[in-house]
Amino acid sequence: MTEQPSPQPLSPSLFHDPDCGGSPTRPIRVGGKWTAMVLRCLEDGTPRRFSELRVPLHWITPKVLTETLRAMERDGFLARTAHDENPPRVEYALTDLGRSLLAPLDTACAWARVHAPEITEARSAYERAAS
Repeated sequence: MTEQPSPQPLSPSLFHDPDCGGSPTRPIRVGGKWTAMVLRCLEDGTPRRFSELRVPLHWITPKVLTETLRAMERDGFLARTAHDENPPRVEYALTDLGRSLLAPLDTACAWARVHAPEITEARSAYERAAS
């Protein structure tokens, strides 16, 4: 039996990007679990109210949707506009930065459609092996 050489250890600076200069944005995180779905809800450019977003996202609790919207606003993906009306009206719309995520999202969705059978099979095999 031939002995395999020991692999090189992983470098502590593996994710160091000298162009980031220690930026607090590292590591890059594009939203949370529901960000892609909110992007889809807003992709047509129409500003939407919270209650409108709740219709297609009905399985997300209001608390989690609020947290998602706040995080997306913080990251610059969407703009929150509070209208001075009675009753108050708040609308959400994608910013240019948020819109720039639509093309990568389309690519990820296309990849998922192509590889869905393989993913389903891998999950089934994992479950069979685990039981």
